[in-house]
Amino acid sequence: MSDSPATASDFSAALDAMMSMNPNSLLHRMQIEVLEASPERLVARMPVEGNTQPYGLLHGGASVVLAETLGSIGSALHAGPERIAVGLDINATHHRAARSGFVTGTATALSLGNTLASYEIVITDDQDRRTCTCRITCLLRDAAPGA
Repeated sequence: MSDSPATASDFSAALDAMMSMNPNSLLHRMQIEVLEASPERLVARMPVEGNTQPYGLLHGGASVVLAETLGSIGSALHAGPERIAVGLDINATHHRAARSGFVTGTATALSLGNTLASYEIVITDDQDRRTCTCRITCLLRDAAPGA
């Protein structure tokens, strides 16, 4: 790997490679659309429809999936192609319900180290009201030989 800084197109290529690894992943099933991705900041949106609990509200677990997707992608981009990121801890506080439209998650790096990466993810509804706040920490490890 060169010492030159990575560019947005480098991150875009890495994101495309990650997303194509498994076309049946939860990211695809929940229709998560990544809008912006770098190790420092990520943005994605997800429809409420199809990701609800029986009362028709966005399922809290769906918010956590959105948050974990962003934190994991950011951690993997930070780790680089020879390393992998695995989740260690995630927590969520649900502030208000979303009933329709989309929710948007914005992940901001809190700490990007050699062995750990942590993010805060703020999820908002179409009116830019905070619906959920999450924090995730991922462990960064060398990829298995041949992986």
